[in-house]
Amino acid sequence: MRSTLIALILLTLAGAAGAAKPYHLISGAVPLDSGPDGNTIVLDAPKGLIVFDTGRHPEHAQKILDYAKARHLPIAAIVNSHWHLDHTTGNWDIRQAYPHVAVYASGALEGALQTFLKNSRADTDKMLADPKTPPAVRDQLLRGRSVIDHPERIRPNHVVAKSGRMTIAGRPLDVHLAKFAATEGDVWVYDRSTKTAIVGDLVVDIVPFMDTACPDGWAKALNEVAAVPFTTLIPGHGPVMNRADFMDWKEAYDNFVDCGHSDAAKEKCIDGWSQDAAKFIDDAHKAYAREAAEYYLESRLRSSPAEQQKYCKPLKA
Repeated sequence: MRSTLIALILLTLAGAAGAAKPYHLISGAVPLDSGPDGNTIVLDAPKGLIVFDTGRHPEHAQKILDYAKARHLPIAAIVNSHWHLDHTTGNWDIRQAYPHVAVYASGALEGALQTFLKNSRADTDKMLADPKTPPAVRDQLLRGRSVIDHPERIRPNHVVAKSGRMTIAGRPLDVHLAKFAATEGDVWVYDRSTKTAIVGDLVVDIVPFMDTACPDGWAKALNEVAAVPFTTLIPGHGPVMNRADFMDWKEAYDNFVDCGHSDAAKEKCIDGWSQDAAKFIDDAHKAYAREAAEYYLESRLRSSPAEQQKYCKPLKA
């Protein structure tokens, strides 16, 4: 009798621990020979699962669908942090499986379709016309082109136009909209019950992806994240961070942008990022991080005044 009682207590405790898990992380990746996948975070909600970002590749999207199947729960909502295709392409895979899924995102996709993604579409066609393009890369390009040609596959049906408390799939969350940061509109969420912040590409471990960024607006967004009393932060790429990790990354970002805006030597700024962010850069990505830092320094922080401000205002054709 005593052994049975102990077994029941242990089972109860194990079940409680499982139910208390604040999120499920499907880690993304930044391969050196392929396009990246952003991190996906899955939250439980009364109406099913909330999926924060859906990745680029079909294998990543399948992991999301497999998790929902294993949990015997529907995917009730998608929240996209921003429109970059390594965070949104999997929307279509999920929409095919769950046609009534609610998709929350900013309205920034519309401007991107007229500008950045239009240019990306032209570059894609050139690469597809090149017989030297490897089959695996070709498949990735075709998948990306399909959502550019059919933006309804990734477009939100619930546009986040301002920050505020929202109920998504029956779960209350603090939903924040950072305007003109990593993109024209970056959505990030804070869950008060678990003190977890999910911030998309406002934090990227190895190097800030500044392709469509307004660097000063991004710094402002990081200040807004810092003002929230989170204890756990999940970036758009890279491992989960605690508050101290985030503050270290934020300092590295601020130093890099400040150096970029100064007349310091280019190598000093690149070395500064590599040193300040060293704890976040694994050996495999050290050269990549330096090359990317140099690229963003020249293309975003030290380009012409018009180019520097290009993504600090609404995108238009």
